[in-house]
Amino acid sequence: MRQIPVETSGATVMVAKAPQPKVKDRRTGEIATDAETGAQLMTVDVMFAANDEVEILSLTVPEPGISGELAMGTPVALTGLIARPWENEFNGQKRHGIAFRAVAVTSLVDTAAKPKAA
Repeated sequence: MRQIPVETSGATVMVAKAPQPKVKDRRTGEIATDAETGAQLMTVDVMFAANDEVEILSLTVPEPGISGELAMGTPVALTGLIARPWENEFNGQKRHGIAFRAVAVTSLVDTAAKPKAA
């Protein structure tokens, strides 16, 4: 399947929804894992603003690639973001879309800069 690298250097990216485990099977509650590493996969929704347009992207990220506090509104950097077109057929209906995956989502908030309690 074709993978398209996504340029993020000119974009503003913020967390729209905190990371959640990616569910592989809703009926059983099975959590998705990376086929190569076995790491648990997470879903992180981000606000991606570039070229005077804003979109909410749902990213799949291996759990070890999530670093820092990723609460709503936190500015983040995306490493290795790719877009992958997909298509499937379920009950005779064709569906298609674009799946986004990143190697890492890293908070840009410097935790060392937070004021200390006196």
